[in-house]
Amino acid sequence: MANDNSNERVEEIDLLKLGKALWRRIWVLIICTIIGGAMALSYAYFMIVPSYTASALIYVNNSVSLGNTKVGISNGDLVASSGLIDTYGVILKSRNTLEEVIRLGGLPYTYEQLKPMISSGAVNNTSVFQISVTNHQPDMAAHITNTLADVLSERIVKIVEGSSVEIVDYAVPPSHRSAPSFTKYTMIGALLGLVISTAIVTLRFLMDSTIREEEYLLENYKDIPILTVIPNLEEDSTGGYRYGYGKSGSSGSVNGQRNGGAK
Repeated sequence: MANDNSNERVEEIDLLKLGKALWRRIWVLIICTIIGGAMALSYAYFMIVPSYTASALIYVNNSVSLGNTKVGISNGDLVASSGLIDTYGVILKSRNTLEEVIRLGGLPYTYEQLKPMISSGAVNNTSVFQISVTNHQPDMAAHITNTLADVLSERIVKIVEGSSVEIVDYAVPPSHRSAPSFTKYTMIGALLGLVISTAIVTLRFLMDSTIREEEYLLENYKDIPILTVIPNLEEDSTGGYRYGYGKSGSSGSVNGQRNGGAK
């Protein structure tokens, strides 16, 4: 049996009307956007403890010896096979390295607590290796970074055969926080406020089943004739009532007493 879809009505969203509904509530969207940004900024400022990041730079030169002759190994060859940089990163975050850093630096952290604070990587695809530590105390961040640089230098020479390490730059206590970013939090909060308020206005528009225009009936119920239209009665300045069709005076006005008596 064929399905009879002739009586089914497809509800369509009038984007123009939706746009007008959003425009009529533009002040709500603006206020919600401002409130969202202010709330996110307040949360970042008062609730999140600032973090500071200190960095040190080391340079590692690798070579192997053939008798009395040293043959250099290009970093490109090693990096292409997940070489130097990845190798240094693994050595840096190994348990033995970090436990040695904790011992020498007298740090009040365990291996599990210290490891997430550390990040590393090559500087602009060069042979310079950067070590970074993020901590809530700027002096502690610099202290951990410098201790890491010293310990890692010794371990790389010991583990990677034929390598030599030079510390290019020690870390200094950072003067500016690395997190949280007030601008980022404010933008995210403002965006969330705008999205949520827009969603609410749109949902109310879609759920509103009130018929406000004669054209809606003519377009959607073409087989049913309209017998009459009840106009809106608006009170005028004289205390009487007049018919309102959207424009004052377009259909004239009828005045009368509140009790219905003739004037």
